Amino acid sequence: MKVTVSRTAHFNAAHRLHNPDLSDELNKKIFGKCNNPYYHGHNYNLTVKVTGKIDEVTGYVIDMKILRDIIQQHVLDRLDHKNLNEEVEEFSSLNPTAENICVVIWQILRDQLEEKFDLKVILYETERNFVEYPSV
Repeated sequence: MKVTVSRTAHFNAAHRLHNPDLSDELNKKIFGKCNNPYYHGHNYNLTVKVTGKIDEVTGYVIDMKILRDIIQQHVLDRLDHKNLNEEVEEFSSLNPTAENICVVIWQILRDQLEEKFDLKVILYETERNFVEYPSV
């Protein structure tokens, strides 16, 4: 029997949506206000879902304190109060859309969790706009 446990977190970050291969005019047309050359920010809400078998000894899928620490150390410490374009290596050549941020967070966490766990990341950029990865 598999069970999913979830942990939520919150971080603030600035970014600019911009594709250097496109003209300034086309960037403004595609990304609108999000193409502001002075950046803009979001209060992101993150949900991390870990699915696995319940351990017979502990009764846990994963110790939530361990999951909390992984999220803090590997995601929040890297992204919170950062300019994603300028300060986060993964976005030096990757447009920091909500979709790309979500996938990057998933990759970071996937590297920290045992293979026996399934992982899903849900990232809310606003109350109404959110991304899930993987999508199934």
